[in-house]
Amino acid sequence: MTERTITPERAVVAKRVDSGEADTSEIEDLARAAGYAVVETLTQTRTEDPAYHLGEGKVERLGGLVQQADARAVIFDNQLGPYQTFNIGNKLPEDIRVIDRFRLILEIFGQRAQTRKAQLQVELAELRYELPRAEAKASLAKRDERPGFMGLGEYDESRERDIKSRIARIRDELETIEQTEQHRREQRRESGFDLVAMAGYTNAGKSTLLRRLAADLDVDENDDLHPDLDTTAESEDRLFTTLGTTTRQADIDARDVLLTDTVGFISDLPHWLVESFKSTLDAVYRADLVLLVVDVSESVEEMREKLVTCHDTLYERNEAPIVTVLNKIDKVDDEEVTRKREALSALAPDPAVISARTGEHIDSLRERIHTELPDFEQERLVLPMTDDTMSVVSWIHDNANVHSVDYGDQVVIEFEARPSVVQQSRSKAGELVETEASA
Repeated sequence: MTERTITPERAVVAKRVDSGEADTSEIEDLARAAGYAVVETLTQTRTEDPAYHLGEGKVERLGGLVQQADARAVIFDNQLGPYQTFNIGNKLPEDIRVIDRFRLILEIFGQRAQTRKAQLQVELAELRYELPRAEAKASLAKRDERPGFMGLGEYDESRERDIKSRIARIRDELETIEQTEQHRREQRRESGFDLVAMAGYTNAGKSTLLRRLAADLDVDENDDLHPDLDTTAESEDRLFTTLGTTTRQADIDARDVLLTDTVGFISDLPHWLVESFKSTLDAVYRADLVLLVVDVSESVEEMREKLVTCHDTLYERNEAPIVTVLNKIDKVDDEEVTRKREALSALAPDPAVISARTGEHIDSLRERIHTELPDFEQERLVLPMTDDTMSVVSWIHDNANVHSVDYGDQVVIEFEARPSVVQQSRSKAGELVETEASA
């Protein structure tokens, strides 16, 4: 039986910029990531036309391009208002879909959402995208008493209310999921795990780095909530491969570390879209250390812009140290790496420089991770010699680095561990002493 192939939908890409030359490379990558075949591009440098976004004459030329290329969609690398979308559609051949940048990104998110949490976040983003359009219909219908005014569709006064109600329900469910995930993270931390999260833009190499650093043991980030979680993070060269989070265990010297690969940033996202996916970044906000992965083969200007955006997002709620990781040094020479490090020293004063693909300097990064993680505390406990003591000693072995254990009339154990583990061990020791005293 032959496998059925789906022919990509043919699309024309359009982009307007206020000044300079329009670059369509990223929007073309996004279009391909969504499953479109880009057959033509059209750009314009001018101020925004309130009615058509592009100039009206340019939109008419766009219609000709669509017809010549036999395209079924036009994808704008801009945000379009509801009226602009309608006006442009009227200038195009019949049944041509007009998609702006953010609708395209939502399509990609929808295709990649495999977990309940990801699906809820996509739906939340879609509803927040639709809400102002529903409000526009409501405003026009009330003002002009013409339900179909401007071709925006029939006005349903309950639609706006339904959207707001659904947004509230989704937020409540996402909050419940996040509470469960936070509880699981705290359990892991109390069990002696350090939590390291990787952040950065799409295609910076986060998933490749995760696979390079991770040990063989896979850790399911969300257990029953995420039963379909892949056992390994994908690292192919496409946008939005990682929509949810993937967590794996790594051994960093004497530390038990959990590495989490998070959804990649992308440029020019509106505030409402970023907000819809904030809970995905909670793995970053709750980490002990953040690795901010940057593609060093990009231009200094691109790297600087992305670093600023990442810092604005991460420092909003994150208190953990952030280590910038300049990745993909296999694509540039040493002189270029040095030049870019100096140019970005204010934003990344002491970056780790690696190649996740070849493994170059990975050992140095492991040492850096160990250095930046919270210090272990030294502890010495004297425990009564009882049957229950052996289970406590076993627990300490599982959750700490034990230096020595002396067995005599009493058990003396010396170890180092995270502060939370030290505190738990003291509590367990106290219970043993109380039990022994009351016996």
